[in-house]
Amino acid sequence: MPDVARQTSRVLPAEPFQTLDDYDAAGGGRGLEAALAVEPGIIIEELVASGLRGRGGAGFPTGVKWRTIQSFASPVLRTSIVVNAAEGEPGTFKDRTILRANPYAVIEGALIAARAVDAGSITIATKADFTEEIRRVRQAIEEMTAAGMIEVEIDIVEGPSEYLYGEETALLEVIDDRPPFPRVAPPYRRGIDEVVESDADVDSGSGLPANVEMAATDSSSAAPPVLVNNVETMANVPEIIARGAAWFRSVGTEKSPGTIVCTITGDVRHPGVVEVPMGTRLSEAIDVIAGGPHPEREIKAVLVGVSSAVLTPAQLDVELTYEGMAAIGSGLGSAGYIVIDDATDAVSVAAGASRYLAVESCGQCTPCKQDGAEISAKLAAIAAGSGEPADLDAIRTRLGTIVDGARCSLAAQHQAVVGSLLRSFEPEFTKQCQLGVTPVAVRLVSALLDVTAEAARFDETFAGKQLDWTYADIDSGKSPVERFTDHRAEPEPLDAAAE
Repeated sequence: MPDVARQTSRVLPAEPFQTLDDYDAAGGGRGLEAALAVEPGIIIEELVASGLRGRGGAGFPTGVKWRTIQSFASPVLRTSIVVNAAEGEPGTFKDRTILRANPYAVIEGALIAARAVDAGSITIATKADFTEEIRRVRQAIEEMTAAGMIEVEIDIVEGPSEYLYGEETALLEVIDDRPPFPRVAPPYRRGIDEVVESDADVDSGSGLPANVEMAATDSSSAAPPVLVNNVETMANVPEIIARGAAWFRSVGTEKSPGTIVCTITGDVRHPGVVEVPMGTRLSEAIDVIAGGPHPEREIKAVLVGVSSAVLTPAQLDVELTYEGMAAIGSGLGSAGYIVIDDATDAVSVAAGASRYLAVESCGQCTPCKQDGAEISAKLAAIAAGSGEPADLDAIRTRLGTIVDGARCSLAAQHQAVVGSLLRSFEPEFTKQCQLGVTPVAVRLVSALLDVTAEAARFDETFAGKQLDWTYADIDSGKSPVERFTDHRAEPEPLDAAAE
């Protein structure tokens, strides 16, 4: 079992809070009380001083984000709060674990955010198949409403299963009843319809469908901004406001204060989700959370979900901080790590990761979808033993062009993950291109469905998902964006398992 001496419980309690009374008994609610007793600006400056950075992957300073949102407040319509609960990064299960164990802190954090930026509504955007998490959030909202803690409108949006739904601008598209396609617009602008119906109609200047170049850069626009933070980020807020920035900084590092909730899965003794201090070494986290690799096996590589360059054994003593991961050419991401042991061929892993990213690409950016699909197809052929050395040259060429014109990070992720595997394990790729080589199975890379001490369950149905986002026997040949060309038209079902 994990060494409890290295675990913390700031946002992830040792035992789930079953009721609001349990949360209150542990000190819950004090952050909101403190926030209501001071001016909004004081809340934001305390958050800035804390050094909290977004736990969704990008790591942007949370207090700075809130301050920016406040500065773009609309004179006509109130700001909105959105909690990004659309977790889907392969190897990551921390937000869903928090929502199951401590939904009260997430909601309290959102209420404090609403106070800080004078927001009139809160939307918790999750996936429709997160049934247990939705149940816990609904229960918490009901209890907190009955206790008089909630004075703003709170809605839950149950969105599609697609990976891009977790991207901030794509999330806003879904909230506005459009497909999860990333858009070109500043993140502090909300994806509202062309004209907002209110006492005074407001032209947002950016309410175009995602497959149109958007440019909502005019700071004089009366369109209201939206503050988007992910689950773990919001869960940290109440204690910061209740206890102060210095308390938050009492663990972690100067540039990466606080804790991080890590998910360790893959070729380990027992997968797990545990909160540890920032600055914990990845090798220690793998041992503490997951017991290390299986007996008689060694770690070959670690996938940082599919968001950053793969890590090799020589890099596993890296500290889990934003600066530490950046220094070795990778990223902290959402702290989801898939351990690969020495029984697995690197080609198998590359083919699985490439297929995931190629399928989940929406197709707005042609190189991302087409180059990604070509990379995936060639890696699959190499894994099957039907590849040739020229395929590796073609893959490298495609990796060089896949990011052209990209409006979100998915193409860069494809480039980073596959490129780093090629560089780190080139002999395995070269060997697999030889005649008569034994085929290797493509390793499934997909979203997690659950994590227990016994096993991690990945979405095995993803193996049947086509490039067009259907589960039909034959791909239509259309990219997802071609299937959803007009956001005003009746959309096709995103999860078209029966097609």
